[in-house]
Amino acid sequence: MSLIDYTIAQLQTQLRSGKISAAELCDAYLARIASVDGEINAYLTVAAESARAAALAADRDLAGGHVRPLTGIPLALKDIFVTKGIRTTCASKILTDYIPPYDGTAVQRLYDSGAVLLGKLNMDEFAMGSSNENSAFGAVRNPWNRDYVTGGSSGGSAACVAARTALASLGTDTGGSIRQPAAHCGVVGLKPTYGRVSRYGVIAYASSLDQVGPLTRDVRDCAILAQAIAGYDPLDSTSVNAPVPDYLASLEKGVKGLRIGLPREYFGAGLDPEVKSALEGAQRVLAGLGAEFVEISLPHTEYAVACYYLIATAEASSNLARYDGIRFGLRVDEGEGLNALYCRSRAAGFGAEVKRRIMLGTYALSAGYYDAYYLKAQKARTLIRQDIIAALDQVDLLLAPVAPTPAFRLGEKTADPLQMYLSDIFTIPVNLAGTCALSLPCGFSAGGLPIGMQFIGRPFAEASLLQAAYAYEQATEWHQRQAIL
Repeated sequence: MSLIDYTIAQLQTQLRSGKISAAELCDAYLARIASVDGEINAYLTVAAESARAAALAADRDLAGGHVRPLTGIPLALKDIFVTKGIRTTCASKILTDYIPPYDGTAVQRLYDSGAVLLGKLNMDEFAMGSSNENSAFGAVRNPWNRDYVTGGSSGGSAACVAARTALASLGTDTGGSIRQPAAHCGVVGLKPTYGRVSRYGVIAYASSLDQVGPLTRDVRDCAILAQAIAGYDPLDSTSVNAPVPDYLASLEKGVKGLRIGLPREYFGAGLDPEVKSALEGAQRVLAGLGAEFVEISLPHTEYAVACYYLIATAEASSNLARYDGIRFGLRVDEGEGLNALYCRSRAAGFGAEVKRRIMLGTYALSAGYYDAYYLKAQKARTLIRQDIIAALDQVDLLLAPVAPTPAFRLGEKTADPLQMYLSDIFTIPVNLAGTCALSLPCGFSAGGLPIGMQFIGRPFAEASLLQAAYAYEQATEWHQRQAIL
């Protein structure tokens, strides 16, 4: 078995027993990155020197009996997390040379758990996209077929796990940006409840929607990584001071007796037949394990995409106002005055999709339009949240597709933003509601591309998601398949 084929759970045993050293594990992953990432383009920065130093420190800790949950485990981060001394670009020209002076809370918690950081990962610029084609540094390509997208915006975070160039990664999910690439790349992705994981040190896109979560090879690894990053943080005013359960403790309880809701609005027109067939197969497996299925309705689902693209763009317009060419970031100054400096710097620094969303958001917030658009979208958001919470009062979990189709070809939807936005139709409602959801593999298309399903749970019910996902995973073999590189 190659070093890059072990899971986190397996490596915890191997490292602690001394059968594998953290240094040789780190070197194996750095060699893998050098060998295959040219085909995938998942990494924007490889932190080889600091990774090797951290691995050597991990070996000293292991030798001295100072063992932490992630000691010596090589991970990678979406390039939206600020990392002290390591370039952080958000895949944008405007932050090409930005070196943060501090680590964000999620990053610090990984370090505190003993993790080794391999590098920073490609993404849609400022997390705005559903295919990872909006990066200023080129698209990420799907390890299962390099002519296809990975999904976005955490495309690099999913691709590196599928390509085995990192053991696991962190991403962010604003409208599906963990779950959708996880589905397209055949890995597990968890979007925790809003407030469960600190956003301090995460470059903001839409502050009321953004959430941090893990992408891993299997559900047990997802639980381990979620445990490491979850919990209250006084540095984040939206962090919730609620106890974090032991996610591993309930992992093997199974699904017997669980009531699982099937939202009828998610299984109608527009759902690819192969995706529908994969979900029906998953339903049969879960029923065989003792789960009970109930059809439920989420009647305001049809408003989710329009609602999201008003709220998210409005918040982006505000958050991205700080990139002005003065405080930090790219500066284009030809001595023509302050307004010219702003305009030239932002025009040169932002890509087309980021500009589109800033303009949409600015328009929605402008005088005379605020009530008609932004305020109405907030009212619709309340209705969407009420639908989901009411449904989860009737059942334990919801089962739904992650994306309407398997991964599509690179370039297929770039000329039609609306079609691209509709890729997130099944993931956006969870972000608007602020609750939790988990994507995991449930099949493959005829073309050999992964298909994912998602469990949606009550607020702070991540343990239930992991429990149901683990039961399904153990009864199937989809997670055992590997992309050939």
